[in-house]
Amino acid sequence: MSTKSIVPADADFFTEVRAILAQARQRAYGAINSVMVEAYWQIGRRIVEQEQRGKQRAGYGEALIKELSKRLSQEFGSGFAVANLKNFRQFYLIFPDEGKGYSVRSFLTWTHYRLIMRVSNASAREYYIREAAEQNWSTRQLERNIRTLYYERLLSSQDKPSLIAEANLDTQTPRDFVKDPYVLEFLNIPELSETTERGLETAIIANLQQFLLEIGKGFSFVARQMRISTETNHFYIDLVFYNYLLKCFVVFDLKTGKLTHENIGQMDMYVRMFDDLKRGSDDNPTIGIILCTDHDETMVKYSVLKGSEQLFAAKYFSILPTEQELIAEVTRQRNRFMEQQQAYID
Repeated sequence: MSTKSIVPADADFFTEVRAILAQARQRAYGAINSVMVEAYWQIGRRIVEQEQRGKQRAGYGEALIKELSKRLSQEFGSGFAVANLKNFRQFYLIFPDEGKGYSVRSFLTWTHYRLIMRVSNASAREYYIREAAEQNWSTRQLERNIRTLYYERLLSSQDKPSLIAEANLDTQTPRDFVKDPYVLEFLNIPELSETTERGLETAIIANLQQFLLEIGKGFSFVARQMRISTETNHFYIDLVFYNYLLKCFVVFDLKTGKLTHENIGQMDMYVRMFDDLKRGSDDNPTIGIILCTDHDETMVKYSVLKGSEQLFAAKYFSILPTEQELIAEVTRQRNRFMEQQQAYID
C-alpha cells in the first residue's frame, strides 16, 4: 500500500516540523558561534600573556605565533594561519575587559568583530557593537555603515562627544536621529541633474529596506505622497514615516538641488499642518527633514532651521563618496553645527 493513501497531505504539519528544525539549527549555530568567539578571545589572551613572558627576546612574539600556527594547523586544519592568530591577539588587545568586550555581544559573529576591530575610535567601536547586536545588522550592512562613517555622520549633528549616551532612550532628542550627510548610493540613480524629485522618490520606494537602514533605527514607512488638505487646498508630502522610539511622525521633502528659502518655508508649513491635522494625541511633535544636494550655511543660520528640534536640512550623496570626501563633509557639518550651537547660546 502506498504511503500517500495512509498519510494525509497536511501542509501546515510539514511546515511546522520544518520550522522546528530550522530554529534548532539556528540556535545551534548561535551557540557554536558564541563558543568560538569566546575561544578566539581566550587564544588572543594567552598569546599576549606568552609574549610578555618572552618579551626580552627579539622576535619572540613573531616566532611564537608562527609556531602556534604550524601546530594548530596540523591538528585542527585550516583557520589558524598566522594572520588569523594575529587577529585573535588584536581581539584581546582591543577588548581586554570581558565584561565590556566579547562576552556581552558574543552572539555577533567573528566576521562582525573583525570588521569592528578595524575602527580606530573606541566610542565608535562600542557603538557599532551595540547597534549591530540590537538592530541585527548583517556583516554586509555593518561593513557598509563603517565604510560610510555611519557613526560620525550621526554624531555630526549632535552636541554630545559620543553616541554611547544614546542607549538611554529618555535622553534622546530628534537631533539624535538625524544624519548629515546621508549616503544613498544604493539607489543607483543617474546624475542628479538628470533625476527628478519624483524619480528620486520612486528609487527610494524601490529600495525602501536599505533606505530605512540608512535613516536609522525605529523608523517604519507610512506613506508616499500623503495628502493633507485645508478648506481650499491639497498638499502632498513626499515621504512619511513613524519613529516608534521618538513616538512621532517624520516627514521627508526630497530635493534634487540646493536648499532654498522656499524649501524651508514649505517644510515649516508641512510640519505645522501635519501636527494640526494628522498628529495623534499621544504623538510627539512631527519632525520635518529636507533632503537636498547641499545647504548654504548662512541660509540655515538665518532661518527657522536654527536651533529647531522639528525642522532639519540634510545633505545627501547619490554616489558613494571616498573616505576622504566623507571625512571632510562630516567635519564641515560638525563645525557648522557647533558654530550654530555657540551662536544660539550667545
